[in-house]
Parts: sequence; C-alpha cells; structure tokens
Amino acid sequence: MSLPDGAHPSQAHAVWHRISAALVPQVSRDVSGVAAARDPRLDMFRGLALVMIFINHVPGTIYETLTNRNFGFSDSAEAFVFMSGMAAGLAYSGAFRSGTMWTALTRVWARARHLYFVHIAITMMCLAIFAAAALWFEMPAVLLKNNVEPVLRYPLQSLIGIPLLSHQLGYLNILPLYTMLLLAAPIFIMIGIRRPWLTLALSVALWALAGQFRINLPNFPNAGGWFFNPFSWQILFVIGLLSGMAMKRGETFIPFNRTLYGAAAAFLVFVLFWVKIPELGALGRSGLGLLADAGAPFYITWFDKTFLALPRLLHALALFYVLGHMPLMMQFAASRYAAPLRAMGRQGLAVFATGTVLSIFLQVVKTPRQPDPLFDGMILGGGILALFALATMLNYTASLRAKTAAAKAARA
Repeated sequence: MSLPDGAHPSQAHAVWHRISAALVPQVSRDVSGVAAARDPRLDMFRGLALVMIFINHVPGTIYETLTNRNFGFSDSAEAFVFMSGMAAGLAYSGAFRSGTMWTALTRVWARARHLYFVHIAITMMCLAIFAAAALWFEMPAVLLKNNVEPVLRYPLQSLIGIPLLSHQLGYLNILPLYTMLLLAAPIFIMIGIRRPWLTLALSVALWALAGQFRINLPNFPNAGGWFFNPFSWQILFVIGLLSGMAMKRGETFIPFNRTLYGAAAAFLVFVLFWVKIPELGALGRSGLGLLADAGAPFYITWFDKTFLALPRLLHALALFYVLGHMPLMMQFAASRYAAPLRAMGRQGLAVFATGTVLSIFLQVVKTPRQPDPLFDGMILGGGILALFALATMLNYTASLRAKTAAAKAARA
C-alpha cells in the first residue's frame, strides 16, 4: 500500500501506532482496574446487550439486521449470561471469603428469589397484552405465537407449568435460566475460591455431558426441554463468574496473551466472513457436516442454541476476550458517549424486565405492519428512550439514597 502524496513515512508509522495501541494492549497486564472498583465496561456492554435484546425481541423490523447476531454465531443472549455471571462474581464472592456461609448463601438466593417473582410478574403482564389484543382489537393471531396457545388449550396444566418455570412464553426464557444459575452459583463460588481451574473443568464437563446425553430440564405441559438449557449455558455463566471473582481481587482470570488475542481476533474475522459470504458459509457447513459424518456429536458440529453448541460458544468467548482486552473499549466505555449504555447497564434487571414487556406490546403493535424504516425507528427509538429514562430515574433515586445514608452515618 503506497503512502498519500506528501505523507512522510514517520507520519504513517505514527498513525499505525495509534491504531495498534487502540486495538491491541501493548503489555500483558490486568486492565480491569483496582480490586472492587466498578468497571465501566461491564455496565456499558450490559447496556448494549439489553438494547440489542430489545431490538431482537421485536421481530420483523429492518433494524434487527443490525444487531450482533447478524455478524457471528452468537448473539446478545450469550453476552447477557456471561455478564450476569461476572456481576455475580463481583457482587457475591467477597461474602463467601470473609462472611458467614449462611449470610453469603442467603444473599445469592435472595437475588434468585427476586428474579423468579419478576419473571412471574412479566409473564402475567405479557399474557394480559396478548389477551387484550385478541379481545379488544380483534387480533386472535397473537394467541398462536410465543407459546401462548398451550395456556388456552391446557389452562390447568399451564397454571402449574408457569410457576414451576416449565412453561415459558417465547422471548421470556432467560430469567428462568438466570434464576437457576444463581441458585447453583454458591457451589461454583465455593469451589472457585480455592480451585478456579477445577471449577472451569467441572463446568466444561457438565456442558459436554448435557450435550452428549441431551440432559435438560423438562417442559410442562409441552414436550421437550427448556429453550436455554441450564446444564449447557452454565459454562458461560461460570466463566463470567470466575472472571468477576478475579476482578474482585484486582486480577484477570484469563490474562492478556498476544498469541491468544490474535487467534481470537482472527477467528472473529473468519466467522464474520462465514456469515456474510454465502459460498464460504456453505463450505464451512460442509466441513462441519464431514465432522458429523465422522461421528462428532451435534453440539460440536452445529449451531444449536438450546445446548450452546461449540461454534456459538467459541465465538462468544473469542468476542468477550478481544473486547475485554481492547484498550479502545476501555476508553469508550468510560467516555460520555457511552453514558446512556452505562446507565441502562447499572439497572439491568429493571431495564430487561420493562424492555421485555414493552417489546411484547410492540410485537402486537407491529403485527399487522410490514417492515418500515420510519415506523420501526419510531417504535424502537421510543422504546429505547423510555428504557433510558427509567434507568436514569432509578440511578438518580439510588444516588439520593446513598447520599442520605452517608449523611446519617456522618451524623451518627
């Protein structure tokens, strides 16, 4: 590549050096900050994942083609689970190190209980939205979508299945998964404090066993198992958990390694070409087909989401590793431009729950309409602004409470 007229080689070298410094760490070190500090990347990426989940949960808009699921094997669900594990490691591991066991357990399980009741509440709200659309707006077709039909066909069984989490509406599958993972989190934390790599090995073994023998929690009244299989998806949660526990100590679970970073980045580029170039994608699927013919199991050779197949898992881990170590991401996450995402990320559960109900409402609104740039932009943009306003209000309320508590402590 030639230099532009008048450009000096040293200028080009300086530009290249700045680009390299933004994309690749120059030394092997922990960039997560001091122990127990709030990492802006976690809030920013969680907020970004929530925005993409919201957009994806209103299918049929032109803007769903812009979310990350269109540029790789994984999507925002993997990011949500990984960051949920990381947040759990940051929030709860300290109590297991220094507090009483019962206090540590009850903190985690209290959060799981809260998630459970939030899930039940938003499930009933979404059922009410579908019922209102059918009853008042002559839209019975919405009752045939999103796993609502079994509630009408088998009401008694569904009234059992919903509180047991064995019947989940479409797009309302991730909080049951998160609840189950939090219930199991104390086991992983207690082992991870002493033997983090053993914890990871056990998690990988459980993921492989779940795929090999198709182990899953059962549905009821429907046949089959959970859409997000907890025995498979726990691997992302555990890796996030161990990462959060390391961050709590001011360390990095998987430190920067230039070779690993380069391999992960190359894999991401390869996958991008795979999904965007049909010929390359067909060739790649043929290669996976040959592995399947040779006896490799489906969770190695396909893209199954329920069992978190290996291509999805590897893509997600490569993406997290590259973005987690990229200096540019740290700079952007701490900038004012990422402030709206950070605000939403700090109120993840409230934003997710509200966004889920809002997205179901927008599905109903969108049902009779074809993709339209203006209309789709209005409903999605309005929804995202509403979620940002909610997060801003909750963050402001939290800051007032913190100031009040600090003032009381100062007077005591």
